[in-house]
Amino acid sequence: MRALLACLVLLALPAQAADLHGESDAFRGEGVAVAWGVLRGATEETTLVVLRVAADPRRHSHVEVAGIDPFTKQARTRIERRALGTTIDLRLPRAGFADFPRTELRFSGPQSVVVYYLGVPDTTPEFASVAALEAYLAARLASLRP
Repeated sequence: MRALLACLVLLALPAQAADLHGESDAFRGEGVAVAWGVLRGATEETTLVVLRVAADPRRHSHVEVAGIDPFTKQARTRIERRALGTTIDLRLPRAGFADFPRTELRFSGPQSVVVYYLGVPDTTPEFASVAALEAYLAARLASLRP
C-alpha cells in the first residue's frame, strides 16, 4: 500500500523542466526558437544583446530570463516573467553578462523548458543600426521555423 501511495504522489508532482544548452546564436527545439544579435552602443554600457524569441503557444505561454554566476550559484532575474506573443524581443545590457554569464531562458505554460547559454555565443553578430539588427533577426528566426 505504501508503494502504491508513493507512486501516486510521484505522479502528482509537476514534471521537471528540461535543460537544453543553446550553444550558438540560433536555437530551435522543444517548441521554442531563439535568435541572438548585438546592437552596438557608443559604450559597452549602452550595448544591448537582443534575443528574438518565438514559441509554440500550445506548449509555452511565458518566458523569463535569469542570470547565474557559475561559481557562487547566485541568481538574478534579468527579465521578469512576461507573456509570449508571436515573437518577443528580450533586450539585455551586454555588460550584465560579465557577472552573471549563465543565461537561462525559462519557458513556462502547459510545458516548461529551460534553454541556457554560457555567456553571449561567440557566433552572435553585431550591428551598428537598429534596422540592420531587425532585418537580421527577422530572417534568422524565419530560418529556424519548420
